[in-house]
Amino acid sequence: MFFLQVVVVILVALASGTLLVLTLQHEEAQDAAHRSLSVAEGFADSPGVAAAITSPDAPLELQPQATAAMQGADVDFLTVVDQRGVRLTSSTPSLIGQPSDQDMAPLLAGQTVQSKTTGTLGPQYRAYVPVEASNGSVVGAVGAGVRTSSVSDTVNRQMPVVLGLAAAAIAVITAGAALISRRLLRQTHGLGPAEITRMYEHHDAVLHAAREGVVIVDGDGSLLLANDEAQRLLDLPEDAQGRPVRCLGLPPPIAQLLADNRAASDEVHLVGGRVLAINQRRTGADGGPPGSVATLRDSTELQALAGRAEAASGRLKLLYDASIGIGTTLDVRRTAEELGEVAVPEFADFTTVDLVDTVLSGEEPEEGAQRWFRRVSAAGVTAGHPLIPTGSRHRPLAAGPQLRGITSGRAVLEPDLRRSNEWWAEGQEQADRVVDHGITSLISAPLYARDTVLGVATFWRYEESGAFEADDLALAEELAARAAVCIDNARRFTKEHGMAVALQRSLLPNRLPDQGGLEVAYRYLPAQKNVGGDWFDVIPLPGARVALVVGDVVGQGLHAAVTMGRLRTAVHVFAALDLPPDELLAHMDELADRMDQEGGPPDSDEGIVGATCLYAVYDPVGRRFTMARAGHLPPALIGPDGAVRFLDLPAGPPLGVGGQPFEAAEVVVEEGSQLVLYTDGLVEERGRDIDEGLTRLARTLAVARGGPEEVCRTVLDALLPGRSADDTALLVARTRAVPPGRVARWEVPSDPAAVARVRAAVAARLEEWGLRETGFTTELILSELVTNAIRYADGPITVRLLLDRRLISEVSDASSTAPHLGHAAATDEGGRGMFLVAQLAERWGTRYTRDGKIIWAEQPLPPGYHPPQPAQPHPATHPT
Repeated sequence: MFFLQVVVVILVALASGTLLVLTLQHEEAQDAAHRSLSVAEGFADSPGVAAAITSPDAPLELQPQATAAMQGADVDFLTVVDQRGVRLTSSTPSLIGQPSDQDMAPLLAGQTVQSKTTGTLGPQYRAYVPVEASNGSVVGAVGAGVRTSSVSDTVNRQMPVVLGLAAAAIAVITAGAALISRRLLRQTHGLGPAEITRMYEHHDAVLHAAREGVVIVDGDGSLLLANDEAQRLLDLPEDAQGRPVRCLGLPPPIAQLLADNRAASDEVHLVGGRVLAINQRRTGADGGPPGSVATLRDSTELQALAGRAEAASGRLKLLYDASIGIGTTLDVRRTAEELGEVAVPEFADFTTVDLVDTVLSGEEPEEGAQRWFRRVSAAGVTAGHPLIPTGSRHRPLAAGPQLRGITSGRAVLEPDLRRSNEWWAEGQEQADRVVDHGITSLISAPLYARDTVLGVATFWRYEESGAFEADDLALAEELAARAAVCIDNARRFTKEHGMAVALQRSLLPNRLPDQGGLEVAYRYLPAQKNVGGDWFDVIPLPGARVALVVGDVVGQGLHAAVTMGRLRTAVHVFAALDLPPDELLAHMDELADRMDQEGGPPDSDEGIVGATCLYAVYDPVGRRFTMARAGHLPPALIGPDGAVRFLDLPAGPPLGVGGQPFEAAEVVVEEGSQLVLYTDGLVEERGRDIDEGLTRLARTLAVARGGPEEVCRTVLDALLPGRSADDTALLVARTRAVPPGRVARWEVPSDPAAVARVRAAVAARLEEWGLRETGFTTELILSELVTNAIRYADGPITVRLLLDRRLISEVSDASSTAPHLGHAAATDEGGRGMFLVAQLAERWGTRYTRDGKIIWAEQPLPPGYHPPQPAQPHPATHPT
């Protein structure tokens, strides 16, 4: 292809050069003829030429002039002839006087003669002009000529330039052709004209046969091309090509898109009832002409299919959201609320859940048409609505969709409430409010679980949201079924949790016992999801003492609660033996280990994983706490001045671990101090160090004011504002002290005669306390106890009389042998002393000390008795 172009260029250049040469020759010949005529006319009209021709010395006069004129005029000859045609001048002097070959007749007639002829100088262009005298007669003629060879020489002198220009033109045109050919080859990918022609034909056929519309628009927004499909889809006029797209009657969004030449990907537009997907790309980005190419695809059917697929995908997503969003808690109300949160607004504008009243308390739902329902959830896209408010009790309408759904067990659709006879049958006032609010469609789905009706879920829609369709029934039933299972699980958990909490509360003290040593307040908070093993106790002990107990069984559930009850009972048993705190914990540890070994059934893992306990005994006479702990957190002590400190008690191992002894510690406190006992649920929290919890507790106690009740309230408000994952026990005890004036103590020698003196001293003290009427009974009790001590015990004997809420008599000795009740025969002289004590005293017993034992007896105070004001203490005296 390129070589053919080069050949054509060379031929064109040669033809152009030849034409140029011929043109030059013709122009030079014309110039020679004109020059000859001009020189001849000029010389003929020169002054004196006519006179010189007629003069006798014409050659001499005219030859120099003619020679000079010929040389100046660049002609080959200049000849002057007379009337006869004889040469008067000549470029060849030898021809002067010779006749010329020029025909004189026309000249004599006054005509100018031009000719191309062959003369003495060869082929030439010549012109003869007549010379007229002053009277108008022709006296001669002047001839000038240019040889043909002179013209050829001129052309030959210009030929190198012509040929050079032709060669340069050939080179430039050849280089341009090479560049153009190379670019064309690159743009056509090496295709030849035939291939390009065939490709154009194919492309044209494909363009007009394609099922997608193709529209090409130039940079000015005018339509360059639109195939048949584009004309059909856009309904273009026949003369659309070349017109601006804004003037073709297209919808404004499409016209704007095509005119702006902006890029677009799958933009959806509506044209004449069709849904078109338009893709558009610019054409000038890679150096091409500005404009754009757009393809149009009819997506009407695909759009409908996509809508159905999108709806199915939305349903699947809604069911997935329901599977993970409903039932996140085991709370019945919260589960019902989660159904509304999932369904609104993806499925309904409002969702209400009504449950059988007994479901909320965990009981089995009632049967029958007269059962009451309670609205437990109402979720919507707006806060205000005319539906039955949450918390209201109601019965479904007899002909309404809710009861029909409950009866049939299937969801019921009401596509248009305005034309529903069942909807208007009953409760027209309520129905009017609902319809006037704009709610016009509903689906009512019963909540069934284990073939039992738990309630009904109702989905409502506004008119602008579109009415429910039959396809929505299956989705509503699926949502209701998932919610029903979760609600039933929550109901069963509520019931079991309630039973467990009731069991746990039955194992905890219902009320605090009557005692005067401490002012006590307590709080117990069960765990949010399950019962735990925390417990507390206040146990009155002999001698006006009080035992405080706080414990925690590790774990949650019924097993932890039952284990807690067993441990609490054991503490009561061991406290009744009046064991010191360290010994009591040792017995508890042994018991816990035995319980752990017994465990539960063979196929269960039940056992005591661990338990902690803190046991403290307060003696109001000496204002002394004796405490020991088994793996429990240390107690906090609030002084009367508000100072807070944690008591540094020896930390024993948790109960059931064994292997290490427990150690007790004694702390003397001021009257009015408050001891704070607690379990780990108060200070321990997941993700927070327990030391931080103890620090917060100390800060809270430091700012707490008031008595134990106020302290409990302040602590819980600060540390547990909501429900805790673990149960919590809190016990706050403010100390009281027995005034020294209400305590009497005597040392008694081992002499039977001292009994009378003891009775006299006791009678005097009772008289001082205003208890004369109880004197005889008290004297009899003490005389029996002292007599037994003198008769059977060793070492020093001490009598103490204590006035608290009861009158307490104590006799201590160094013996470890305890008296017991006997059954004396009618003929026995002795053996009735302890029987008399048991009959006269409200309670009596024996407690052991490190130095021996104490036998004590308690008597009730007379009704309406008020102890005297505290007086100075009496020193311990000897009855003698």
